[in-house]
Amino acid sequence: MKKLITPLLIALPLLMSAQQTVDERVEEILGRMTIEDKIGQLNQMDGRRDIEKVKQEVREGTLGSIMNIVDPAVTDELQRIAVEESPSGIPILFARDVVHGFNTVLPIPLGMAASWDDALIETTARNTAIEATEKGIRWAFAPMMDIARDARWGRIAESFGEDTYMAGRLAVAVVKGYQGESLTDPMSMAACAKHFVGYGDAEGGRDYNTTSIPPRTLRDVYLPPFKACVDAGCASIMTSFNDNDGLPSTGNRWLLTELLRDQWRFKGLVVSDWGSVAGLIPHGVARDKRDAAQQCIVAGCDMDMSSRSYLLHMKDLIEKGEVDVAVLDAAVRRVLKLKVELGLFDNPYARKVEKSEIYSDSVLDAACRLAEESVVMLKNESVLPLGENVRRILVAGPMADAPYDQMGTWALDGDKKHTVTPIMALRELCGDKVEIEYIPALTHPRDKSTAEFKALAKAARKADVVLAFVGEEQMMSGEAHSLSSLDLQGAQRQMLEELAAVGTPLVTVFMAGRPMTIAPQVEISDAILYAWHPGTMGGKALANIIFGHVNPSGKLPVTFPRNVGQIPIYYNHKHTSHRAKGTEGNLDNIPREAPQSVMGHTSSYLDVAPSPLFHFGYGLSYTTFEVSDLVIENKEVTADGNIKVSVMLKNTGSREGTEVVQLYTGRKTASVTQPLKELKDFKRVTLAAGESCKVEFEVPVSRLAFHNRDMVPAVEPGNYTLTVGTDSQSGLRTYFQIMN
Repeated sequence: MKKLITPLLIALPLLMSAQQTVDERVEEILGRMTIEDKIGQLNQMDGRRDIEKVKQEVREGTLGSIMNIVDPAVTDELQRIAVEESPSGIPILFARDVVHGFNTVLPIPLGMAASWDDALIETTARNTAIEATEKGIRWAFAPMMDIARDARWGRIAESFGEDTYMAGRLAVAVVKGYQGESLTDPMSMAACAKHFVGYGDAEGGRDYNTTSIPPRTLRDVYLPPFKACVDAGCASIMTSFNDNDGLPSTGNRWLLTELLRDQWRFKGLVVSDWGSVAGLIPHGVARDKRDAAQQCIVAGCDMDMSSRSYLLHMKDLIEKGEVDVAVLDAAVRRVLKLKVELGLFDNPYARKVEKSEIYSDSVLDAACRLAEESVVMLKNESVLPLGENVRRILVAGPMADAPYDQMGTWALDGDKKHTVTPIMALRELCGDKVEIEYIPALTHPRDKSTAEFKALAKAARKADVVLAFVGEEQMMSGEAHSLSSLDLQGAQRQMLEELAAVGTPLVTVFMAGRPMTIAPQVEISDAILYAWHPGTMGGKALANIIFGHVNPSGKLPVTFPRNVGQIPIYYNHKHTSHRAKGTEGNLDNIPREAPQSVMGHTSSYLDVAPSPLFHFGYGLSYTTFEVSDLVIENKEVTADGNIKVSVMLKNTGSREGTEVVQLYTGRKTASVTQPLKELKDFKRVTLAAGESCKVEFEVPVSRLAFHNRDMVPAVEPGNYTLTVGTDSQSGLRTYFQIMN
């Protein structure tokens, strides 16, 4: 009986202390805890095990957080045990990789980024939190804002692309959506900014690999999105698997304490990635789990995800004086703080609902809008949208009806029974007005069989248009799913070549988790739509675009290479001493037995053009836009001022459309080399046919800061360029000066 009464006596005053500050409540709880209680709070484990063993661990107080249980009946029972039977009576924090939607799966984050719509991303993130909290999840391991410039890396699918400013802005939108106005709201989840830091620069695009990011690049490119999330109140941060310059992130004291806590004043919780505390052992910087636990807790990693290193060794480390109890208390304090902020001590159980919002009309509608906005039209030779003259359509390809693969990586809670695939949506939209013949030809993207190709070609000859849905399976991207080749797999290339040879207009739709090397397919297709992995409502979104009910507005958040040899390729590359002219890369121009020369003396390849296949910010529409009358209000500004800019945007086409107006700045001369240009702001603008409007920007000069020769963040005085346009390679340019 005593074991049952003790936690109740502890929990009762906690429930009665609602008027206390968060810090006061935390100190009251902490003061009642034993060393064992404290260590248990730093242990996070997967709940997908023998549930009786999980219950016993909760009963013993050795679990502070549990991942991957999404049955509210189970989470409620575990909470009851934690509150009523564990030594401390402290509730469990339930967590999940809620990456791009929960039950209603959104486009992969790279697809979200193609929308350039942070407002809609925040709305859909809020919907995600509403769905997940209904199942008892109060902590999401997202957003991921790793800067990704190598499409071979499988986790580029989880990123917001290659640009620092965009990654930070969209990550903040997710944080705001998950956390809402207050974490105490039962419909709010704690966000987790990951992976801290540099994980997206893994050598060779191989997941978990080493990185070698120089200090200045780390500060100017990879760290700012995390700083933006910290400033936005993100509740937690996850360390990364990689080492950088020899220091694994999870054991890097400079990163987790000196920078994150001392300089940035981050007050939240730091959690390791899966097993990355013990990961110091294969990295070769720790002898064993005991050594790893000591290094990581001292570095500033509060919670150990899955390795049990803290649980097994922290008490001994404390008793032998190798870890100060104050370090332990600081970590536990941050865990307790998050639990108090989430209101778990007042109500630890899954919220009860009269009507579920899971797969509700409003949630699905928002997911469909985001999927529509994420589709990027890369080519259109007057084929799309399909008009009333189209009576016969051939739908082909392995992704036309792939409800599981369409959801993409990390769609843990998506149910493919709810997925609307392209063939389903096209049939519903067309009804009996259009004859649709469906011949997938390939059962999945890696299928190498060509047995159906003759029947496919025959059907294509009878059709008015062919819609071919190709790409990659869900399991071809994501964690540990890196690729050395980005070409279409299986017989998909041959299938498209067979269809193109017929001569019927060919619309190729790509559904993939990354940029692929698609130059040959672009050449033979009459229209190209890049839909990423668009999630639950992707099929409806594509049908709406194909038939013109929705005008495509997506823009690329990442550069598309011509071939893998160009990687890494990104728009904001630094100035170099031998910049390519743009005409290089044609082997036919090299004569046989030519005299030795430097072939133009530029930084380029002999066998491929220096330009990408498609550049950052690119995307077509069913209408056209014109940017004019660039006006900069203040051509001389100070470091603490704002740059005020306006342009006129006109819809010069025949239908309503949305354009993403993008503002870039650049500087040729500075104390250290600079990018050619950098995105500093963007706005989505919707205009009716023939309509014009003034688009205004006000950019803080502080946004142009970089780390100078002394490694100090500064806005250097001097001359700058400013470009406003509809992608990273076009627009109107002017100049301004930052004064001393």
